Amino acid sequence: MKHIIKLYLLTILFVAIPVLAVDGLAVIDMRTAVLSTQAAADAFKALEEDADYSSNLEEAQSLQAERQAIAEKLQKELETLSQPEIAQMQKDIQEKGKDLEFLAGKIQQAQEETAQNVFADTGPAMQKIIGELITAKQIKVLLAKNETMLFSDPALDLTDDVTSMLDVAAVEGDSKSE
Repeated sequence: MKHIIKLYLLTILFVAIPVLAVDGLAVIDMRTAVLSTQAAADAFKALEEDADYSSNLEEAQSLQAERQAIAEKLQKELETLSQPEIAQMQKDIQEKGKDLEFLAGKIQQAQEETAQNVFADTGPAMQKIIGELITAKQIKVLLAKNETMLFSDPALDLTDDVTSMLDVAAVEGDSKSE
Protein backbone atom coordinates (compact mmCIF):
# COMPACT_ATOMS: atom_id res chain seq x y z
CA MET A 1 0.00 0.00 0.00
CA LYS A 2 2.86 2.39 0.85
CA HIS A 3 4.37 1.77 -2.60
CA ILE A 4 1.10 2.65 -4.28
CA ILE A 5 0.85 5.91 -2.32
CA LYS A 6 4.47 6.80 -3.17
CA LEU A 7 3.85 6.04 -6.84
CA TYR A 8 0.68 8.16 -6.75
CA LEU A 9 2.53 11.10 -5.13
CA LEU A 10 5.40 10.85 -7.61
CA THR A 11 2.92 10.83 -10.47
CA ILE A 12 1.25 13.96 -9.13
CA LEU A 13 4.63 15.69 -8.75
CA PHE A 14 5.74 14.85 -12.29
CA VAL A 15 2.41 15.87 -13.80
CA ALA A 16 1.33 18.84 -11.68
CA ILE A 17 4.63 20.67 -11.14
CA PRO A 18 5.54 21.04 -14.82
CA VAL A 19 2.05 22.39 -15.54
CA LEU A 20 2.44 24.95 -12.76
CA ALA A 21 5.97 25.84 -13.86
CA VAL A 22 4.95 26.61 -17.45
CA ASP A 23 2.71 29.50 -16.42
CA GLY A 24 4.78 32.67 -16.71
CA LEU A 25 7.83 30.88 -18.13
CA ALA A 26 9.44 31.52 -21.50
CA VAL A 27 12.71 30.78 -23.27
CA ILE A 28 14.71 32.74 -25.82
CA ASP A 29 17.75 32.21 -27.98
CA MET A 30 18.93 35.81 -28.29
CA ARG A 31 21.75 34.96 -30.69
CA THR A 32 19.37 33.26 -33.11
CA ALA A 33 16.82 36.06 -32.71
CA VAL A 34 19.36 38.73 -33.65
CA LEU A 35 21.21 36.78 -36.33
CA SER A 36 17.91 35.86 -38.02
CA THR A 37 16.95 39.49 -38.60
CA GLN A 38 17.07 41.24 -41.94
CA ALA A 39 19.73 43.58 -40.52
CA ALA A 40 21.99 40.60 -39.83
CA ALA A 41 21.35 39.15 -43.29
CA ASP A 42 22.28 42.51 -44.82
CA ALA A 43 25.43 42.77 -42.69
CA PHE A 44 26.60 39.28 -43.67
CA LYS A 45 25.80 39.97 -47.32
CA ALA A 46 27.97 43.08 -47.11
CA LEU A 47 30.71 40.98 -45.50
CA GLU A 48 30.57 38.49 -48.38
CA GLU A 49 30.96 41.38 -50.81
CA ASP A 50 34.00 42.73 -48.93
CA ALA A 51 37.12 42.29 -51.09
CA ASP A 52 39.38 41.00 -48.29
CA TYR A 53 36.81 38.57 -46.96
CA SER A 54 35.89 37.16 -50.38
CA SER A 55 39.58 36.90 -51.28
CA ASN A 56 40.29 34.94 -48.08
CA LEU A 57 37.30 32.71 -48.74
CA GLU A 58 38.38 31.97 -52.32
CA GLU A 59 41.96 31.32 -51.22
CA ALA A 60 40.75 28.96 -48.48
CA GLN A 61 38.59 27.04 -50.98
CA SER A 62 41.53 26.83 -53.38
CA LEU A 63 43.88 25.58 -50.65
CA GLN A 64 41.33 22.99 -49.58
CA ALA A 65 40.99 21.75 -53.17
CA GLU A 66 44.78 21.57 -53.60
CA ARG A 67 45.18 19.77 -50.29
CA GLN A 68 42.46 17.29 -51.23
CA ALA A 69 44.05 16.67 -54.65
CA ILE A 70 47.46 15.97 -53.08
CA ALA A 71 45.89 13.62 -50.53
CA GLU A 72 44.01 11.73 -53.23
CA LYS A 73 47.14 11.46 -55.39
CA LEU A 74 49.13 10.24 -52.40
CA GLN A 75 46.53 7.61 -51.59
CA LYS A 76 46.21 6.49 -55.21
CA GLU A 77 49.95 6.33 -55.98
CA LEU A 78 51.26 5.37 -52.53
CA GLU A 79 52.71 2.06 -53.69
CA THR A 80 54.59 3.56 -56.66
CA LEU A 81 56.01 6.68 -54.95
CA SER A 82 59.44 6.84 -53.38
CA GLN A 83 59.86 7.68 -49.68
CA PRO A 84 61.14 11.22 -50.46
CA GLU A 85 58.10 11.83 -52.73
CA ILE A 86 55.73 10.58 -50.03
CA ALA A 87 57.45 12.75 -47.42
CA GLN A 88 57.22 15.82 -49.70
CA MET A 89 53.52 15.23 -50.38
CA GLN A 90 52.81 14.82 -46.67
CA LYS A 91 54.74 18.03 -45.98
CA ASP A 92 52.74 19.85 -48.67
CA ILE A 93 49.48 18.61 -47.13
CA GLN A 94 50.58 19.83 -43.68
CA GLU A 95 51.68 23.24 -44.99
CA LYS A 96 48.42 23.74 -46.88
CA GLY A 97 46.57 22.65 -43.73
CA LYS A 98 48.36 25.31 -41.66
CA ASP A 99 47.64 27.97 -44.29
CA LEU A 100 44.03 26.84 -44.36
CA GLU A 101 43.75 27.08 -40.56
CA PHE A 102 45.17 30.61 -40.66
CA LEU A 103 42.68 31.70 -43.32
CA ALA A 104 39.81 29.98 -41.53
CA GLY A 105 40.71 31.95 -38.41
CA LYS A 106 40.64 35.22 -40.36
CA ILE A 107 37.30 34.31 -41.92
CA GLN A 108 35.81 33.34 -38.57
CA GLN A 109 37.11 36.53 -36.95
CA ALA A 110 35.45 38.64 -39.66
CA GLN A 111 32.18 36.75 -39.15
CA GLU A 112 32.35 37.21 -35.37
CA GLU A 113 33.09 40.92 -35.73
CA THR A 114 30.09 41.26 -38.04
CA ALA A 115 27.88 39.39 -35.55
CA GLN A 116 29.15 41.58 -32.68
CA ASN A 117 28.38 44.72 -34.69
CA VAL A 118 24.85 43.46 -35.38
CA PHE A 119 24.41 42.71 -31.65
CA ALA A 120 25.68 46.18 -30.72
CA ASP A 121 23.33 47.83 -33.22
CA THR A 122 20.24 45.85 -32.20
CA GLY A 123 20.95 45.56 -28.46
CA PRO A 124 18.85 48.48 -27.23
CA ALA A 125 15.91 47.56 -29.49
CA MET A 126 16.13 43.93 -28.38
CA GLN A 127 16.09 44.86 -24.69
CA LYS A 128 13.04 47.07 -25.27
CA ILE A 129 11.26 44.32 -27.21
CA ILE A 130 12.05 41.68 -24.60
CA GLY A 131 10.69 44.02 -21.91
CA GLU A 132 7.50 44.54 -23.90
CA LEU A 133 7.08 40.79 -24.43
CA ILE A 134 7.65 40.11 -20.73
CA THR A 135 4.86 42.54 -19.90
CA ALA A 136 2.50 41.46 -22.68
CA LYS A 137 2.89 37.74 -22.07
CA GLN A 138 3.08 38.14 -18.26
CA ILE A 139 6.40 36.33 -18.13
CA LYS A 140 7.75 35.70 -14.67
CA VAL A 141 10.81 33.66 -15.67
CA LEU A 142 12.76 34.06 -18.92
CA LEU A 143 15.40 31.44 -19.64
CA ALA A 144 18.15 31.53 -22.21
CA LYS A 145 17.66 28.68 -24.63
CA ASN A 146 20.91 26.75 -24.66
CA GLU A 147 22.37 23.30 -24.74
CA THR A 148 21.77 22.71 -21.01
CA MET A 149 18.01 22.85 -21.50
CA LEU A 150 16.78 19.32 -22.07
CA PHE A 151 13.32 20.23 -23.29
CA SER A 152 11.17 23.26 -23.86
CA ASP A 153 7.76 23.56 -25.38
CA PRO A 154 8.10 25.50 -28.64
CA ALA A 155 5.12 27.60 -27.55
CA LEU A 156 7.32 29.09 -24.80
CA ASP A 157 10.05 30.19 -27.23
CA LEU A 158 10.14 33.96 -27.84
CA THR A 159 13.01 33.82 -30.34
CA ASP A 160 10.87 34.21 -33.48
CA ASP A 161 8.77 36.93 -31.82
CA VAL A 162 11.90 38.93 -30.99
CA THR A 163 13.31 38.47 -34.51
CA SER A 164 10.08 39.69 -36.11
CA MET A 165 9.79 42.64 -33.77
CA LEU A 166 13.45 43.60 -34.35
CA ASP A 167 12.80 43.58 -38.10
CA VAL A 168 9.69 45.73 -37.64
CA ALA A 169 11.58 48.11 -35.35
CA ALA A 170 14.38 48.40 -37.92
CA VAL A 171 11.91 49.20 -40.72
CA GLU A 172 10.14 51.75 -38.51
CA GLY A 173 13.51 53.27 -37.57
CA ASP A 174 14.47 53.52 -41.25
CA SER A 175 11.16 55.19 -42.17
CA LYS A 176 11.47 57.69 -39.29
CA SER A 177 14.99 58.69 -40.34
CA GLU A 178 13.90 59.44 -43.93
